[in-house]
Amino acid sequence: MLLRHIRYLLAVAEHRNFTRAAQALHVSQPALSQQIKQLEESFGARLFDRSGRSVQLTDAGQAYLAHARRALAELDAGERAIHDVQDLSRGSLHLAITPTFTEYLVAPLVERFGARHPGIELTVSEMTLDQIVAELGDDGVDLGIAFSGVAAAEIDSRPLFQERLTLVVGRDHPYAGAGPLAPQQLQDQPLALLTREFATRQSIDAWLAGHGVAPRIMLQANSISSVVKIVRQGRMATLLPDAIARAQPELVCVALAPAPPARTVAMLGRKDGYRSAAAGAFADLLLAMAAEFGPPPEAA
Repeated sequence: MLLRHIRYLLAVAEHRNFTRAAQALHVSQPALSQQIKQLEESFGARLFDRSGRSVQLTDAGQAYLAHARRALAELDAGERAIHDVQDLSRGSLHLAITPTFTEYLVAPLVERFGARHPGIELTVSEMTLDQIVAELGDDGVDLGIAFSGVAAAEIDSRPLFQERLTLVVGRDHPYAGAGPLAPQQLQDQPLALLTREFATRQSIDAWLAGHGVAPRIMLQANSISSVVKIVRQGRMATLLPDAIARAQPELVCVALAPAPPARTVAMLGRKDGYRSAAAGAFADLLLAMAAEFGPPPEAA
């Protein structure tokens, strides 16, 4: 049995039609049918029921399908490893991030990586921490950037830098240029905050509640860019990482005393998993860029 037989089997199972499967594979329909027939003869069992309007897997075909998919995934992974050229002239990389980092870290990171390695196809996906851990465990992504505190034993977490939350306002806001504010001064301040599924919002809520502040939330949004656009107008304030404000000339950071606790940003990867040359190069660049935000916690 050849790899070609497995690919043909999966195509027919997906399309439930020999003609459409052949078109998807860019082969002739007779050639496809012949290959499937050879596969069935090698097993001594029919894999497809061809008697209806659409082709259906037989019980034997269903039993074999899951194993064939896993085998193909492993073979594809092996092929990627073989063709993973060490000079980084080609390859692919899938990065998963929590949404906070989209606004200040990902853009310069991607720009520098692309300038160094234009042949690498980079995919960036926003996910929750739980989703990142699950995808790393399933080899769905190569690396993750999230907050530390991962409990999964199969995940490596390397601290990068500390992210600090601050009050962020527009340049025309009354608090722009103000000295350190106590948390209680936010009691009646109209706020625009992220929705509660964000880790950043959960940290904000915990900090405000710890100081007995019931915030006056006038707007909740499920994207940081939406919050930033609202705050630029000058009426509402928000709490976001200070790095976001530094990257936006229309925004101003206002110190808080006591400040919200810092959170450790970490690079996540699957422990003992295969790391491609592209992933290794990206990890090196990420570590170098992280130094621009300060030393990692263990070295601070």
